[in-house]
Amino acid sequence: MSFRTEPLGNRARDPFCCGVEALDRYFHRQVTQDIRRRLTACYVALCSDSERICGFYTLSACHIALPDLPAETTRKLPPYPAIPAVRVGRLAVDQECRGQGLGSAMLVDAARRVIESDIAAFALVVDAKDDQAVAFYEHHGFSRLDLEGAGRALFIPLKGIAARLKRQ
Repeated sequence: MSFRTEPLGNRARDPFCCGVEALDRYFHRQVTQDIRRRLTACYVALCSDSERICGFYTLSACHIALPDLPAETTRKLPPYPAIPAVRVGRLAVDQECRGQGLGSAMLVDAARRVIESDIAAFALVVDAKDDQAVAFYEHHGFSRLDLEGAGRALFIPLKGIAARLKRQ
């Protein structure tokens, strides 16, 4: 599958359907308001042959409280109360485009955007919606945060991602 990613802009979103009502509703009705309010940035994967939106993800600033990180990670960090991170708030693939590696490719694109920006961030953070999403992120090297009551919050240090991207 050949695609490219770019900011959402004024593209028609109605044909997009990932099959998860909350994600579809957000993409169709809410994302432009969040972009206008500077709460998130939204990037879409466009099928090269048709210009159709085949996936999207959002990025926003966040932080991770130092006590929420595993001890082996905090040993290498200064004793700040929290460290900067970037949240992949939503990531979805159109039903017709599943099984082609697009979700993984968008995750790599998100990491690349963050790494290439001039804004410092230690990690990518995600809040996986279900156990299948947890497995997807863990497959890509994410680890669980030690947040009480938030069993699906995961992170991955950007330093490790940067090294992998250089090898690709």
